[in-house]
Amino acid sequence: MATLIESAWNGSTCEFVESVAEFEKVPVEHLLEGLASGTIVIPANNIDRPKRPVAIGGGVSVKINANIGSSADFESMDDELEKLRVAVAYGAHTVMDLSTGPSWRSILTAILRRSPVPIGTVPVYQVFGTILGEGRDVADVTVEEIFGAVEDHCRMGVDYLTLHCGVTERALDLLKHQGRKLGIVSRGGSLMAEWMEKNHRENPLYEFFDRLIEILHEYDVTFSLGDGLRPGCIADASDRAQIEELITLGELQARAHGAGVQVMVEGPGHVPMHKIEENIRIQKSLCNGAPFYVLGPIVTDIAPGYDHVTSAIGGAMAAWYGADFLCYVTPAEHLRLPDVEDVKVGVVTARIAAHAAGIARGLPGASGPDDAMAEAREAFDWNRQYELSIDPAKARTERNEALASDEDVCSMCGHLCALKTTKRALERE
Repeated sequence: MATLIESAWNGSTCEFVESVAEFEKVPVEHLLEGLASGTIVIPANNIDRPKRPVAIGGGVSVKINANIGSSADFESMDDELEKLRVAVAYGAHTVMDLSTGPSWRSILTAILRRSPVPIGTVPVYQVFGTILGEGRDVADVTVEEIFGAVEDHCRMGVDYLTLHCGVTERALDLLKHQGRKLGIVSRGGSLMAEWMEKNHRENPLYEFFDRLIEILHEYDVTFSLGDGLRPGCIADASDRAQIEELITLGELQARAHGAGVQVMVEGPGHVPMHKIEENIRIQKSLCNGAPFYVLGPIVTDIAPGYDHVTSAIGGAMAAWYGADFLCYVTPAEHLRLPDVEDVKVGVVTARIAAHAAGIARGLPGASGPDDAMAEAREAFDWNRQYELSIDPAKARTERNEALASDEDVCSMCGHLCALKTTKRALERE
């Protein structure tokens, strides 16, 4: 079966791609050109295409992902399914299940069965989680177990996989020699680094990359080339290890795309504001314009409990400069496993960042809801304002908790309402 890229190379389309074009409000030809050039991906496993697929990349709206998932310390399928429901209800375009506990398979199976949106995973989490849970050492994991997990997730129907292929021996040497304030903060990146150091050999995801291509090609699963050496504090942003990994990911992107497999590239976590633009431009240059998937970025390290805000600042800037896909960050980041409320706050905050960037980028129709909101406010049409809000329930609740004596206005200005004053000032004869 031809992959979406191979079909695009042949100039052929299908009902599935046409449905994505309709959702994105772009011509089918735009998606085919993006797929063919590698500047757009449509994560969709050919075993069971998602009901609400999306395009990620050039010329379409900025998308957001919500990470959910349990750990060995706290597992609850009901909680994870509720997180999925809330994430989708509040506008997440994709969801990643990062479960690592012993019940990960049943949780992922249930998520895949119920999710209308594309699902991503990190297969090495299950491999190393299982090994460590059995009391064995990271070094005991075999290459066959790693690749077996990758194929297992593809067979289950996962749409895109984060694979830390750029954590190479050379990149680790650079990291060790230059030093870092905060080492490796990527869970997958740190596990691969430990495996490499203890086994004194190259990362098998890099060494046998062609084998990964064959597996993902069979299921038309999208690579999400993981940033295993991303900076975990602003002091480490744009260091040698990060850039070396990015160079490698650009080379791997070209190889995978040339073989007909879709690829997006993951980007840095903690980046100060003045380095965001250069990070985006470097990635787009080194990775052949492939869609850029960024975690945040988080622009300051001192706001635990509020990192949905620090990431929204960075995410809006990154998307304005050309990032295509924002991974949300919740208030629980750096502190604990996110709960359902954290998921909601994270999704809403990331949507705000993505929407603001879409306006700045001049994407067609991006400012339409804002124009409609202005008209509703001028008309004191509160129900319309709620409808246009990213979180209608919160907007309605906030107003109803403190109604002004004049129901046309809010309790902030009351009888000194600026809009009513303007009408009197500017509309009198």
